[in-house]
Amino acid sequence: MTSTDGSESPTAGMTNRPREPRPVQGLRRFTRAETWVHRTLNVLMAVCVFTAACLYFPPLAEMVGRRRLVVMVHEWSGIALPVPIVAGLVSRAFRADAGRLGRFFPHDWKWLGVAVRRRRREASLAGKFNAGQKLFSAFTVGAVLVMIGTGLIMWFPRLSPLLWRTGATFVHDWLALLIAAAITGHVWFATSDPEARRGLRTGYVPRWWAGSEHPLWQPEQPSDQDPSAAPPPAPAPPGARPGPRA
Repeated sequence: MTSTDGSESPTAGMTNRPREPRPVQGLRRFTRAETWVHRTLNVLMAVCVFTAACLYFPPLAEMVGRRRLVVMVHEWSGIALPVPIVAGLVSRAFRADAGRLGRFFPHDWKWLGVAVRRRRREASLAGKFNAGQKLFSAFTVGAVLVMIGTGLIMWFPRLSPLLWRTGATFVHDWLALLIAAAITGHVWFATSDPEARRGLRTGYVPRWWAGSEHPLWQPEQPSDQDPSAAPPPAPAPPGARPGPRA
């Protein structure tokens, strides 16, 4: 195929055309480091839950087979659970959000009181994270540490007495059921809030969602706000002279 001077093939035009970045609208809720920490934890936790189900339910065990391999994957995925959290501490935004999740304020206790008495969530008492999310995070961190400790006792049975191994097995099994129930509730609440899920995927949430679901959240830094979401300046009227520069 030949081309004359000044002409360009459609393929060349498509390959040479620069891609414009897709604008993001809303408030910056999570940084890229925080989203990757959450995704990595999701994958590791899903592997732990699935392999545990294969070990405890005979139909799944027969379907999957290779029990020794399943045990090894379960052990190493459980040991790796703290790794994303420790790696995320490099991010200043992750450390700041971890501090928010670890502190309870007066409005958090009021949120819990409304949730217990009226069986509903009070959005007007929520900061960047509501009290339910803080409790779930605290339970998850504590449960992971206990599961790792009891799992190590079960992994190396010769290093501990029989009484410890029996207690570790009991705690490990029953805490696994509590974790499965907590994850089920967490996923259930997440399915009812698509904007929260979008915030975890993209890092941005709409301003109306932040105002209605987390009205006490006040982004501290300008980087938390998306510049593209700000309205453009109004055009000057015809014939008007530009004002002095600051």
